[in-house]
Amino acid sequence: MPPKFKFTRDEITSAAVNVTRKKGPDGLTARALAEELGCSVKPIFGLFKNMEEVQSAVMNAAQDIYESYLAEDMTSGKYPLYKASGMAYIRFAKEERELFKLLFMRDRGGEPLEPTREVDAIIPIIMKTTGLSREQAERFHLEMWVVVHGIASMIATSYLIWNEEQISGVMTDFYTGLRTVYK
Repeated sequence: MPPKFKFTRDEITSAAVNVTRKKGPDGLTARALAEELGCSVKPIFGLFKNMEEVQSAVMNAAQDIYESYLAEDMTSGKYPLYKASGMAYIRFAKEERELFKLLFMRDRGGEPLEPTREVDAIIPIIMKTTGLSREQAERFHLEMWVVVHGIASMIATSYLIWNEEQISGVMTDFYTGLRTVYK
């Protein structure tokens, strides 16, 4: 009979997310995870093949957390949809610094450049609100995203300490400027 583990994969993943939040992506080790769980490493490797599999589960969980920020901000009605997506990205960077770094500030040189689900959903919003073609909307978003990512990265690394009003103002300025360029 196989051994019965006192943790589930979800519980271990949740603990691994907590370790990542506290110690950053590089701080997620088998030893740190076992310490967080209050056990040896045996239960971890009874449910996961290796730490790469644990890290993959953390990446998926972090993506789910980020998507919950997007959903919350885009349904709140506080900002227009496109702006809400950028505000959610920056809020995620501010409130979940280490998970933001894990998802958006890692070396991605070996990864294919493919649009994400979020981008695929946002392009039609830009097209509708601006009247731009798909190609123009994609470029518009890329240029706007550079600004949003820059703000988020500076906040995640404590280079900027901006409040929501400052962030919103800068995003509006850049959006207005890009709208002028694309007319």
